[in-house]
Amino acid sequence: MPDPILFVVDRDPEILKCLAAALERRFGADYSVLTDGSPISALRRLEQACERGEDVALVIADQRTPEMTGLDWLARTRALYPKASRCVLVGYGDAVSFAEVRRGLALGQVDTFLLRSCDNPEERLYPVVSEILGRWSRATRPRVPILLIVDERWSQRSYELRDLLERASIAYGFYDRDSDEGRRLLREVGHAGRLPAVIFAGQVLTDPTDSDIARVLGARLEPEAELYDLIVIGAGPAGLATAVHGASDGLRTLVVERQTVGGQAGTSSMIRNYLGFPRGVAGAELASYAQEQAVSLGAEFIVTRGVAGLEDEGAEKVVTLAGDRQIRARAVVIACGVSYNRLEVEGVGDFVGKGVFYGAATAEAPAFAGQPVFVVGAGNSAGQAAVHLARYASEVTIVVRGEALTMSDYLVRQIKRSDNIRIRFKTEVARAEGRARLETLDIKDTVSGGTERVPAAAAGDVRARSPRGVTAAVADGAIAIRSVREYLGEE
Repeated sequence: MPDPILFVVDRDPEILKCLAAALERRFGADYSVLTDGSPISALRRLEQACERGEDVALVIADQRTPEMTGLDWLARTRALYPKASRCVLVGYGDAVSFAEVRRGLALGQVDTFLLRSCDNPEERLYPVVSEILGRWSRATRPRVPILLIVDERWSQRSYELRDLLERASIAYGFYDRDSDEGRRLLREVGHAGRLPAVIFAGQVLTDPTDSDIARVLGARLEPEAELYDLIVIGAGPAGLATAVHGASDGLRTLVVERQTVGGQAGTSSMIRNYLGFPRGVAGAELASYAQEQAVSLGAEFIVTRGVAGLEDEGAEKVVTLAGDRQIRARAVVIACGVSYNRLEVEGVGDFVGKGVFYGAATAEAPAFAGQPVFVVGAGNSAGQAAVHLARYASEVTIVVRGEALTMSDYLVRQIKRSDNIRIRFKTEVARAEGRARLETLDIKDTVSGGTERVPAAAAGDVRARSPRGVTAAVADGAIAIRSVREYLGEE
């Protein structure tokens, strides 16, 4: 396959030449850098590339080309390459263009902007383009799997493993036991036992626990010490913030998490309203950054191992880990996060992991390409799930019991722009049916009481009117450390 394309359009030949040279120096080994002074000519060339089956990773357009604005050109390229990242160039002092681009950013017409200059590419150009290309590659390019899973497609345990690995940002390959590749893998490793089979570096784990997988990948499952200044129970955004601030204050800090880092935020395909990430950040990526930051400051992490007990013994707290291992701490912060309410509807419980998923189910989205999907909820999690699933599904329907969406405005705007997302207000799921997996839903109109049976490949139940977001959780974690310091000072 030819290298993916970076296409730059600018009216000024000198700027075009300069930008192309800078991009070629840094990204030319992996990408083909193409340029054009005319957006009309550039569109024809992109149409030809599309006909040849070539990939386009990034399109960059000068906002002030004479034939059409950069935003208009980017909108037309989206029809050819909907997954390509889009960037607009704005000149210094061009207040009109800045106003147009600001609206374009708010409406999702463009992903980011760059100043129309060749000065200092190491500082201005390369960091932005590197981030954009990294995100594009993760979303569109096959990853080299670290683990291989062989199981039945609709196995509950198989779904749990895929979800865990997705939130932990661990590349994996999944193969149905009845597929040619699945049968071949089982023959090669000589496995004829229970499923799922997890294959890593030539060894096979039979129906492994989360801790078995963490152990084989080298994760820590035992504490290094017997006494800590601070133990944090839970590694969602609040727990991670507590760990970062505790470790930075010199407290010997241990974080214990029964699954993987990230909590509910780790299931979000894209968070657009967190401070410091103007182009958004995936929840699992944000959690990974926070864990790395906490570790660099001295915090320890134990994952896939829960807490079974907590007792007060004078000046120390005794934390009992699953498996009866006991450790002590001068202070404990409990940041156990949220759990999803189950959708108490006839049939739904039979299909959890078999078409019904709680949370954003980012791991499952590609499996439902070209199929109808339903999302239950009106809050941010519902909006993020719908936008992510819309990249794959033929149609995404958001089922809302009330009369309005309660999610962030940027998500509402994204949903309104999506051709394959629709919203059904004053409706609810009344029944789920299927054989091996979810196949149909009964949707009830809460006003008339009438029901409609619709085909559904996947349905997700997410929280509405969520009282917390990532920012609030991180703030809670930071504030908790102040209370810890006061408590230890008094002690």
